[in-house]
Amino acid sequence: MNELTIRTRERTELVDITRQVQEVVRQSGCREGVCVVYVPHTTAGITVQEHADPDVVRDLVYVLDRLVPWNDPKYRHTEGNTAAHVKSALVGHSAHLLVRDSRLQLGTWQGIFFCEFDGPRTRHVWVRVQG
Repeated sequence: MNELTIRTRERTELVDITRQVQEVVRQSGCREGVCVVYVPHTTAGITVQEHADPDVVRDLVYVLDRLVPWNDPKYRHTEGNTAAHVKSALVGHSAHLLVRDSRLQLGTWQGIFFCEFDGPRTRHVWVRVQG
């Protein structure tokens, strides 16, 4: 298993990690198999989304912030980051990707994003390639 270190700068931020994950796949020597990308944090997530147009990511952040506002007086979690936990639950903590010819099998416009919902922080992403 490999570990990527991600440093975020914003409270809510999507970081394109496609190149780093592809490099893990290349270094693994796996020709055909599965790549699992997992984040071991309760206020972060992983998603596969369009990475050609940065406005898509901006729109995702905007919609998530509207769906789950940061300060709701009915939140009960005393740490004050309930919104981050809810966004993490909605997005999910992992992605399973197919590998063929030592390449991630992503669609033309797809990329892998680390989703920060309680930043800025230093985070970890675990990548496992199995053939």
